[in-house]
Amino acid sequence: MAGVSGCIKYSMFIFNFLFWLCGILILGTAIWIRVNKDKEILNTGNSVTSPYISVNILIAVGSIVMILGFLGYCGAVRESRCLLLLFFIGLLLILLLQVAAGVLGATFRSDSERILNETLYENTKLLSETDEKAQAFQEVLATIQDKFKCCGLVNGAADWGKNFQQNFKSCECTSLSYSCVIYEGRNVYKQPCISFIKETVAKHFLIVIGIAFGLLFIEVLGLVFSMVLYCQIGSK
Repeated sequence: MAGVSGCIKYSMFIFNFLFWLCGILILGTAIWIRVNKDKEILNTGNSVTSPYISVNILIAVGSIVMILGFLGYCGAVRESRCLLLLFFIGLLLILLLQVAAGVLGATFRSDSERILNETLYENTKLLSETDEKAQAFQEVLATIQDKFKCCGLVNGAADWGKNFQQNFKSCECTSLSYSCVIYEGRNVYKQPCISFIKETVAKHFLIVIGIAFGLLFIEVLGLVFSMVLYCQIGSK
């Protein structure tokens, strides 16, 4: 440790441990989302709008963050300028990509809202169909109906078409606390589920933005610590 500030070095240890944990958190969350069936409500089968794309990107980011955290830790322990430089360059690239993604996200936010609306309206037809894909979608919506006390996707119970009588259970309104209507002899929730789905997506979007800003702050600290340590090792 001679010639290298202990404070900077230990700060680098702590940072890389936290950064590595962030990678595990991102990777674990992305894998959980990947295997979770609830996102099927937004899946049109179109590769451009499929939710799997963003989830796969998160898996890649989580993996890269974990590798970078390990590189930074090894560079600090071994006082390796090469590893520290690789860590710095990798971290800088991720930071620049985050900034670019944030700018694009803000620029095309209205387009993303339009795509969400189109996806939900397009998937409404699956409620009245009987194939395997439609049945999988219906199971997901039934869970959402039961959770949010709503019925149908866009137009209420009518969205279910001929499938209503065999799927009305999750729509059934049994409490006076909710707004209910009579449809085909069944007392069901009046509110369609589209507004609840949009609110949930918006909340998740804000959480992602918060995590991105927090990670951005950690990345700036990592850039500073790694470059200071890099320069101090070189001046020995």
